[in-house]
Amino acid sequence: MPAGHLLADLHHELMALLRALTAADWDRPTSAGEWRVRDVAAHVLDGDLRRLSFHRDGHAPGAPPEAASDEGALVRFLDGLNADWVRAARRLSPPVLVDLLAASGAQVAAFLAGLAPQREAFFPVAWSGPGASPQWLDVGREFTERWHHQQQIREAVGARLLTEPRWLRPVLAISAWALPHAYRAVDAPDGTAVTLEVQGAAGGQWSVARADGRWRLEAGGRADARSTVSLDEDAAWRLFFRGLTRAQARARAQVAGDRDLGEVLLGVLAVMAPAAPEGTPGPP
Repeated sequence: MPAGHLLADLHHELMALLRALTAADWDRPTSAGEWRVRDVAAHVLDGDLRRLSFHRDGHAPGAPPEAASDEGALVRFLDGLNADWVRAARRLSPPVLVDLLAASGAQVAAFLAGLAPQREAFFPVAWSGPGASPQWLDVGREFTERWHHQQQIREAVGARLLTEPRWLRPVLAISAWALPHAYRAVDAPDGTAVTLEVQGAAGGQWSVARADGRWRLEAGGRADARSTVSLDEDAAWRLFFRGLTRAQARARAQVAGDRDLGEVLLGVLAVMAPAAPEGTPGPP
């Protein structure tokens, strides 16, 4: 689902939110580990500046270590970059962060909205699987990441969450592209299918099915699904962004059919993050 047209409006929502924060709000803890509101905002700025520098402007800062081709090593590499930036950005005042984000976010929204959706993405979407990605999925990843970080800030300060269908429906549809990767280690006969059913105004159905020895995403449910996992929309978006522990996900999910096969879905991630120990939610 293309989401480039939503980026400018999402940016406006973020700027209105940040400009209304009090001094105390900027220091409130968030669900992003040890990061405070100011740190999450700084991380969004980092993403903006990297996108503009590397993709739009062709700046080449040097290749990451060769080990970053491995998914676990890539996560550790990105975590290190993120932590370095956030530590440095603590030197910046909230007004400076807001001014920088106002400029960077508007430029990123305009740049991404103008890209050809079917071309190969500049940044592959690693959580959807190895190899190249279409540009529309990379743009969708940028939308879901910015939406997710804004949710973290909104929850931290008690602001209204952006869970109306206009926002949440594309978030869920884009995040569903993580489902085949979640099943990558599961060997099953061709024709095996698992359906995710998300209940609520922004919900829908998606299936992951085995064909030619690979798991593939399909829109809609499957009557022949070997397992069907049902979640309400609040639990679904939190699951995709590791906002639930595995135990919390099990408690909120209804699994019909093959329970073991269905529960693989409860480990899905639509973010680059290490596998969490049982009982540990919340990556940046």
